[in-house]
Amino acid sequence: MSDTVLRVALVDDHAMVRAGQARLLALEPDLSVVAEYADADAAFDALRAAPHTVDVLVLDISLPGRSGLDLLRRVTMHWPRLAVLVCSMHDSPSMLAQALAAGARGFVTKASDPGVLVDAIRSVARGEQALSPDLQAFHGQPAKGLSHDTLSPREFEVLLRLARGESVDAIATSLHLSTKRVANLQSSVRAKLALSNAVELVHYARRNGLVTE
Repeated sequence: MSDTVLRVALVDDHAMVRAGQARLLALEPDLSVVAEYADADAAFDALRAAPHTVDVLVLDISLPGRSGLDLLRRVTMHWPRLAVLVCSMHDSPSMLAQALAAGARGFVTKASDPGVLVDAIRSVARGEQALSPDLQAFHGQPAKGLSHDTLSPREFEVLLRLARGESVDAIATSLHLSTKRVANLQSSVRAKLALSNAVELVHYARRNGLVTE
C-alpha cells in the first residue's frame, strides 16, 4: 500500500457505475482511481502485468464472461495481500458468505450511501473487514438451511450463470471447463436444490435474491 494515497481499481461492466464511483473517489485526497475494467479477464490480465500498482480492487459480482466471484478467487490465489472490496446490487446472506469465503475483505451493496463505499475502501486497505449496514446483520449468523448453502463454490458459480440464462457451452467456455464438467455441475446443482428444470432454477435464484429480475 502506498504511503499517502490508496490506489483503487474498479471492476464493473456498467460504465455509468464506474464513472460514478470514480467521481466519488476523486473527491477524497487519499484515494486515487488508477484503473477501470469492464470484465474479469481484463482486470486479471492487467494485474498480472503489474500486480503492485493497485492497493484496493472494488469488484462487482455480476460480470460478463468470468464472474466477480471467479476473479476474486483468482486474485486471492495469486495476490493474497491485495485488498478486494465487493460492491454489488446483491444483498443475500449466501452471496455475502460466498464472497467472504472466496477472499473478499469487505462487501457493500450499491444501495449503500456513498460514504459507506469510501469508508469501506479505507478499512479493507488497513486489513479490516468492512460490511455495509444492510449486510452486517447477516454476517456471523448460523445458516438458515437454504439448499444453496450446501453448494460448493464452483456449483454456486454455475447456479448463478444458469440463472442468468447462460448455456452449458457458454459457461464451459467462460470458466475454461469441459462441457461435460459443467453439465455434471448443473446436474449436481439441480439435485441438491431439488429442481427439475431450468425454469425452476431461475425461479429459485430470484426467490432467494441470487439474481435480479
